[in-house]
Amino acid sequence: MRVAVTDACIFIDLIELEMITSFFQLDLELHTSVAVINELYPEQKQILEAYKSVGKLHIHNLQEDDFLEMKQIAFPRGLSQEDRSVIYLAKKLGGAIVISSDKLVRDFAGKLNLPYHGIFWILDQLVSEGLIEKSKAIQILSEMPKINSMYQAAGLKREIEKRLALWN
Repeated sequence: MRVAVTDACIFIDLIELEMITSFFQLDLELHTSVAVINELYPEQKQILEAYKSVGKLHIHNLQEDDFLEMKQIAFPRGLSQEDRSVIYLAKKLGGAIVISSDKLVRDFAGKLNLPYHGIFWILDQLVSEGLIEKSKAIQILSEMPKINSMYQAAGLKREIEKRLALWN
């Protein structure tokens, strides 16, 4: 089982796109931080709390010594404390996968030689592992630009179109 650390934007998109149940069926040991959880709305927190209660999500409450260790990492200025906690946890957990839709997070994870992926990788995994049908994935792809304007950007539109062509 691969270990992965997830940020808030991924959780938000997975919940909005109704993929969260399938996501937690992937062969991943999923982690995040209290700081990330605190970025979510109460109903989103409640959904994730259910996965925590059955051992599917590990939520780390960083301590003072963790924050001291984090100060030793030359994070880019644009990274929030929550994003920093995701990268720190991935390092602390022995090179866990960073799962984020935030380019700055993924780029910095790459600089630290941490594996990283985003929402499209999750969708690819769900289809390849048979956790969702291609028809459902196509429906999700069409919903993405509606729930998050980020997916209207040219590069992300190409990712959507590539998968639409592959799964149609």
